[in-house]
Amino acid sequence: MKRRWMLLVWLTSTVIFYQCSQRGGPSEEQNAIPVEVVEIGLGEVKQSLTFHGDIRAEVEVKVFAKIPDRIEAFFVDDGDRVQKGDPIAKVLATTIEQAVLQAEAGLTAAKAQEANMKVEYERAKRLNRENAMSTQQFDAIETQYEAASAQVTQAEAALNTARTQLRDATVTAPISGIIGKRYYEVGDMASPTMPLVSIVQMNRVKIVVDATEEDLGRLSVGQKAEVRVRSYQDEVFVGQVQKISPILDPTTRLAEVDVLIPNPEQKLKPGMYAEAEITTGILEDVLVVPRYSVIESTSMESVNGDDRVVKNYFIFVVNDSSRAEQRRLDVDYVNYKQIAVRSGIALGEKLVVSGQNNLRDGLPVDIVQGGEGE
Repeated sequence: MKRRWMLLVWLTSTVIFYQCSQRGGPSEEQNAIPVEVVEIGLGEVKQSLTFHGDIRAEVEVKVFAKIPDRIEAFFVDDGDRVQKGDPIAKVLATTIEQAVLQAEAGLTAAKAQEANMKVEYERAKRLNRENAMSTQQFDAIETQYEAASAQVTQAEAALNTARTQLRDATVTAPISGIIGKRYYEVGDMASPTMPLVSIVQMNRVKIVVDATEEDLGRLSVGQKAEVRVRSYQDEVFVGQVQKISPILDPTTRLAEVDVLIPNPEQKLKPGMYAEAEITTGILEDVLVVPRYSVIESTSMESVNGDDRVVKNYFIFVVNDSSRAEQRRLDVDYVNYKQIAVRSGIALGEKLVVSGQNNLRDGLPVDIVQGGEGE
């Protein structure tokens, strides 16, 4: 039995050896990991800062009623376009209308008194020239005539004031634009402390964002900004930095930065939440690695005697022996899409961009697709 068992093992081993020799045996080619690669080249990397904030109208004016009385009529509503001088609302002004009537009557009476005194004054002048009236009597009549003329001037001023107040009862638009918000309804009591409406101009809009002290060193007026909103996810609105606050808020240590965006089609509405990516510089003719090809990891390392969390960037390249070679990159700059590399990879090397998570240093690879570097 023992001899039969040994014979069976020998025959089985012979058959397996024969089959393997027929197939050429297991090879490194069959165990190679399939990967996709690109050739490293030179390119440019955009340096930028990203902020978030609400879109605002470039110009927003709040319109108040000067007369604290009941609103008699509204001529506009939210979203209506108005031109400068168009009526917005009318406030009840019964008391002022009566004041206008009284001022008109007062002016009429003052003019009549002035006319009577003028006749008397002209008569007194003639008599004074003919020495038929004493100088004292003439001076008294002249003074009365001047007082009557002054009363006319005073009555005219009172009438103009009353008419101006009556015109204020009809509130008009101080600028051309769009009614952004109406705060009252007909019948409400207007208050000088609360606006009737707000008027906005939306041919250009702005985003006001908060920048840190560190960010301020990289920002300047005129820098390009790319703005994105959720309503138009596939569209980028291009603007620029218009203003940077000269002071920082002492509580938050942040400074306001205004980004102005042309809005000719008025797609951007005040109140929309937006992301603004401000370009602060361009790195040209640098080694560029697509960020999706990089394996990122963090570690605790000692830097100048202090323990800090350090972010590391690793990539795989395919060497001349068709094996994976892991590299640690010395990074110059990182954005959401690309990495500018200072060292760790060379021009023309084959960078693994797909399949790198299955690799270890030294494993054989099978390049299934290749391309040009970014």
